[in-house]
Amino acid sequence: MSGAPDRGGRSAALAALLILLGTGLVFYFLPRIMVALGDVSPWLAGTFGTLVVLGFFLVFWLRARYQRRR
Repeated sequence: MSGAPDRGGRSAALAALLILLGTGLVFYFLPRIMVALGDVSPWLAGTFGTLVVLGFFLVFWLRARYQRRR
């Protein structure tokens, strides 16, 4: 136990931070985008919102699969 942070833990934390910041920005602008799309079609706005939320979980699922293979 040298006290030095392990490279894998820091990498995972950085990846999680970037993913959360990216999705945080998307979720911040999501209502505005959905209102704009809702002017065109309510179905389009609903579909877009659903895809964004599913995409959030898809990113973590893909990352878990990648980590499991390593």
